[in-house]
Amino acid sequence: MPWLQLKITTSEKHAEQVSDMLSSWGAQAVSFLDAQDTPIYEPLPGEVIYWTQTVVVGLFDAEHPMDKVISQLQQVALFKEGLNYKLEQLEDKDWEREWMDNFHPIKFGQRLWVCPSWRDIPDPTAVNVMLDPGLAFGTGTHPTTALCMQWLDATIQSEQTVVDFGCGSGILGIAALKLGAKRVIGVDIDPQAIEASLANAKRNGVSEQIELYLPKDQPRLQADVVVANILAGPLAELQQIISAYVKPGGLLALSGILQSQAQSVINAYQHEFSFDAVVEQEEWVRLSARKHQH
Repeated sequence: MPWLQLKITTSEKHAEQVSDMLSSWGAQAVSFLDAQDTPIYEPLPGEVIYWTQTVVVGLFDAEHPMDKVISQLQQVALFKEGLNYKLEQLEDKDWEREWMDNFHPIKFGQRLWVCPSWRDIPDPTAVNVMLDPGLAFGTGTHPTTALCMQWLDATIQSEQTVVDFGCGSGILGIAALKLGAKRVIGVDIDPQAIEASLANAKRNGVSEQIELYLPKDQPRLQADVVVANILAGPLAELQQIISAYVKPGGLLALSGILQSQAQSVINAYQHEFSFDAVVEQEEWVRLSARKHQH
C-alpha cells in the first residue's frame, strides 16, 4: 500500500497534542523525531520525554485527504504563527535499513543505471548515476522515481536546461546531466535535500552544472524540461509556479500521483499543456506533456 508521511515541527509542550490531532484525523501511526539532534538519556519507567523542538510524524494512507488535514491544523490556535510541516511520499520499504544490504544497481530505460556508491558499476559504458541518498528522499526504488527516470532516459537531449522541482536526493537532476543536459536547477523545501543533492552531484562530477535552491531563493527562468516528483496536492496548488518554468514548446513530467488523482492534476495543467497517455507503475502514475507554443 502506498503511504504519505506528514512531519510537523513543534515544541515539546505541544507534541502530544499534535500527535492526538493527527491520530484523530486519520493517521495510521504517529512517531516523534528530534528536530535538533539533542540527546535524551534513559527516562524513568512510565516517563515520556520530548525534545525541545520535536518533529511529530504521522503516517497516512496515500488516498487520505491530506489537504483537509493540513487545513484543520492551520486553524488550530497553536499554529496561528504558521504551520511548519512537510508532506512526502514514503518509500515502500525501510530503505535506511535495506539500502546498504540489499540495494543493487537498477537500470532505467535503454542507457541509464543508478548505482549505490558502495557497489561496483555493472556496465562502465552505460550512463551511470552514483547515489548515496543520505537523509533525502529518492533512491530510484520508489515507482514515482522510476517512472521519472525512465522518462528522462527517453527524453533528455544535449544542451538542454532542466528544472528538478522537489529535487530530494538530486537523483533526477543528476540523471538529466549524465544523459547530456547542460544545466539543472534543483528546488526543494528541505535544506537536507539541498545538502544531499549537492553531495551526490559532487560524487557524479556534475556539481558545476547544478544549481540548488530553497523556494524562497528560486530563480525565475524558463527551461526545456521540467520534472516534478512531489505529490498530487502540491502539484495542483503550485501549477502556476511549475508551469512558469516550462518554456513554450517545452516538456513537463509530473509524478507522485496515484491513479485516482491523475485527472485532477491534468485538469490543473491542461489549459497550457497537451498531455501524453498516462503511464502507470503499481498504484502510481507519471504524466508527461508539452507546453503550448502560445
